[in-house]
Amino acid sequence: MGRDEVVERILSDAEREAGETVQAAKARAEEILEAARRQCEKERVGSENEAEAQGMRIREGKAALARLDGAKIRLAGRRKVIDAVYTRALAALLCLDAHDTLSLAERLLCENAEEGDEIVFSAGFSCCEEVADLPVVKERKLTVSAEHPDMGGGFLLRGTNSDKDVTYPALLAADREAHQAEIALALFGDH
Repeated sequence: MGRDEVVERILSDAEREAGETVQAAKARAEEILEAARRQCEKERVGSENEAEAQGMRIREGKAALARLDGAKIRLAGRRKVIDAVYTRALAALLCLDAHDTLSLAERLLCENAEEGDEIVFSAGFSCCEEVADLPVVKERKLTVSAEHPDMGGGFLLRGTNSDKDVTYPALLAADREAHQAEIALALFGDH
């Protein structure tokens, strides 16, 4: 074998090896690209799924907020109706005739007054003298205050140990606290 043949064979082998190396590099590059494509596709699907799940959470959250806002509006409307009921009840108490006013005052005194309490009538109370003449006032040695502050109707009992607020607004507030749920059920039912 001559020198040219050896050079030719070396070049040919080198060319073949270079071709094989290039082919192997291309194949490896294709494998890497395919792995990258698969990874990108996997990440794209994952991102889309996460975006869809996040969108669903946002929609559910907004729906829950809308339901809550609706419930708040409904509750505020119901409170207004119950407020109106108690406003009317106060107006009715303030408009009681003398007989009913005396009956109510006598009952409140019998239930709440202790011996020696002072009766403080609200400004505008229409039956001060008549209440002062009730038997319970004499029996329990109650006194009547000269002051008449604006308390919304009714009267206050000042005692040596404690005061008892039996003004009409206080009575209605206590009634509301005790019966609000029943009144709401009667007015609005279960919805």
